[in-house]
Amino acid sequence: MLTRPGSQGKSMMFELKNVTRRFGKKLAVDSVTLAIPQGQMVGIIGRSGAGKSTLLRMINRLQEPSSGSVHFAGVEVSGLRGQALRNWQRDCAMIFQQFNLVPRLDVLTNVMLGRLNHRSTLMSLLNIFTREERVHAIAALERLGIEQTALQAAGTLSGGQQQRVAIARALMQNPKMLLADEPIASLDPLNAKIVMDALRDINEREGITVITNLHTLDTARSYCERIVGMAGGRVVFDGQPSELTAEAVKEIYGTDKDGAGIDETLTSTSLESKRRAADLSSGMVAKAAAVH
Repeated sequence: MLTRPGSQGKSMMFELKNVTRRFGKKLAVDSVTLAIPQGQMVGIIGRSGAGKSTLLRMINRLQEPSSGSVHFAGVEVSGLRGQALRNWQRDCAMIFQQFNLVPRLDVLTNVMLGRLNHRSTLMSLLNIFTREERVHAIAALERLGIEQTALQAAGTLSGGQQQRVAIARALMQNPKMLLADEPIASLDPLNAKIVMDALRDINEREGITVITNLHTLDTARSYCERIVGMAGGRVVFDGQPSELTAEAVKEIYGTDKDGAGIDETLTSTSLESKRRAADLSSGMVAKAAAVH
């Protein structure tokens, strides 16, 4: 693993130990065990319903494990309650696919909301922010290239801009880990690249562990030093991008009715791959029309 600024190796190790989550009779996550050193950028891939989002939500304690345990820096975070739990959710920031901003509030206020778990209840209720917090929020927006939107209502921004606001809000938490649940699923290829570049920059400059769920294989290969593949709630692959072979991809995503694996260009976020996928799709439609 590369040594990152601020990385503290095993002392900041994050671990999942036989973590399982059931919803009634459905087994969403099945006995997942992982150890992630501080400073890694990890991509979790798999089909819809593979258990990726449920896994992230258990890490942040938005959902509770049915069994197993979650640990960070030697502390069992799956057992935390009260203020200790709120502190963990502050230290383990979460970025959502649908941004989770307050549309009617301006961008600057949305970013400063990332400080709520650092502040007194009274100041939070009165929506009072310090000058220092405002300066930090503007700096976070500048870092993400959207400082000009600071006084706009968040609901007026494009999807890519809103996701960058969500990242700025996460930075305001001063997190030790950053979780991103399908952060580029609803974005066009250019905005997807901007968002992933921002996450990689945070990982490399601050040494913060980043764990992100992704649908696109090329994104995982390009940005993540480690890839975890899930299928049916279980981890079926855990390794470097170079180890993600065609056979491994088949195990993660399955095969089509003819037994062939998926075409990676169909899941790509790159502009060129999107064009190739569109050409492929057009060719298949033309071929089908010719047959009929």
